[in-house]
Amino acid sequence: MWNRADLKSKGKAAFQGNYWPCVIVALILNLLTAGTAGSVSGKSQEASDEIAGAVNGMDESVLIAVLVAIVSLVAVIGIISLLLRIFVFNPLEVGCYHFFKKNIQESKASIGVIKEGFGNYVHVFLTLLVRDVFLVLWSCLFCIPGIIKGYSYRMVPFIIKDNPELSATEVITKSREMMNGNKWAAFVLDLSFIGWHLLGICTLGLVSLLWTNPYVYNTNAALYLELKNRG
Repeated sequence: MWNRADLKSKGKAAFQGNYWPCVIVALILNLLTAGTAGSVSGKSQEASDEIAGAVNGMDESVLIAVLVAIVSLVAVIGIISLLLRIFVFNPLEVGCYHFFKKNIQESKASIGVIKEGFGNYVHVFLTLLVRDVFLVLWSCLFCIPGIIKGYSYRMVPFIIKDNPELSATEVITKSREMMNGNKWAAFVLDLSFIGWHLLGICTLGLVSLLWTNPYVYNTNAALYLELKNRG
């Protein structure tokens, strides 16, 4: 079994040896994969009352037209977001993970490495699309199965670049095989960063941006290389 402290040491050394490129690529990867939460102002109750008053004064046909327009707008935004995720963000995600793997291997990867995620584009696009569909389906069976499968498919973005000859389902199967017996240890590895994540919250994300996120991504790349070498 791999050693958590050794992996974190490798991740930290690779990160510190190539600090700003790691920070920038980690930021890009976070923007691609993290959801954003909206906030509500303290005057939400007054705003709600004003909206309710406006709605009560509307003609029924006008109200229906407004609702149809809102639903259509939301649908268009959702479709555009989905297309961007499938055709642009997923290849960029692969490129970012490839950067961190090369950073562990070579100590000083270039930011330009992320564009390699668009190499063999159709294969990357199809593989991550299949992965995302599988994750959505598993998540529909409640949260826990989705989380478990998230760990099973964790190595997919790395494997794509190292094994371009594999089909989409073969890449996913290989990731699942690599993570067999390692999911719990990977979960504990994630938990070992909890203090840094809490510090990031306390500093309004500054520590996460400048330290935690690139540290975590480099450590995950070290985990992939460890599992690959053991296989």
